[in-house]
Amino acid sequence: MTTPKETYHHGDLRQSLILTATDILKQHGVEGLSMRKLADQVGVSRTAPYHHFRDKTALLCAIAEQGFILQNGILEAFYHNNQTLSLQDSFEHYVFSYIQFADEYSETYDLMYGRDIWKSDGISESLKEISRKSFKLWIQWIEVLQAEKVLSQAGPPLRVGQATWATLHGICRLLIDGIYLDKQDIKEMTQQTITLLTMQSSKA
Repeated sequence: MTTPKETYHHGDLRQSLILTATDILKQHGVEGLSMRKLADQVGVSRTAPYHHFRDKTALLCAIAEQGFILQNGILEAFYHNNQTLSLQDSFEHYVFSYIQFADEYSETYDLMYGRDIWKSDGISESLKEISRKSFKLWIQWIEVLQAEKVLSQAGPPLRVGQATWATLHGICRLLIDGIYLDKQDIKEMTQQTITLLTMQSSKA
C-alpha cells in the first residue's frame, strides 16, 4: 500500500507544503502554524518539511513569495489587457482586485507587507527579489498611467507610485484590522479613492 509520503515527488511536496501551510495560516494565523502541524496535515513525516524549509521563517517567506506571484499576476493581467478595457477602467478594476486580494488572503498579505519576517535575519533573498520585482512592475504601470493622464503628473512615477500604493495599503489595513467591517463602507471608500487618484473630479 502506498503511503501519502510516497505519492509525492520532491518538487510536488514542497508546493503541497506551501499550499497546506497557506490554508492553516488562513484559518489559524501565524501562531497556529507549526512545522509539526503542517507535516501531519500533509501526511508526511515530521522531519519532511525541514528538507524544504530550514525553519518556520523560511516557510513563511515561501508563502509570502507565493502571494507576490499571485498579486503580480493580477497586476500583469490589467497592465497587459490588450485594450479590452480602457486604462481608466483597468486601474479601477485593479484597485478593487487589490483590496479583494488583501481581504481574501489577509494573513498572506500581512507576511508580504509586514510581520516580523522582514525584520529577521532569516528573510530569504528570493522574497526580497520578488518584492522588488513587484514594486518595479507597479512603478512601470504608474508611468504608463501618468503618460495617458489617468494618474496625476504632478510628481515622478516613483513618488506617485509610492503615494498611490500607500493609499491602497491603508484601505487594506483598515479592512484587515477590523476598523471597517462593513464591506459597503470599504467599497464606497475605494470608489472615492479611485475618483481622487484618477483626477475624475478635474475632468468633470
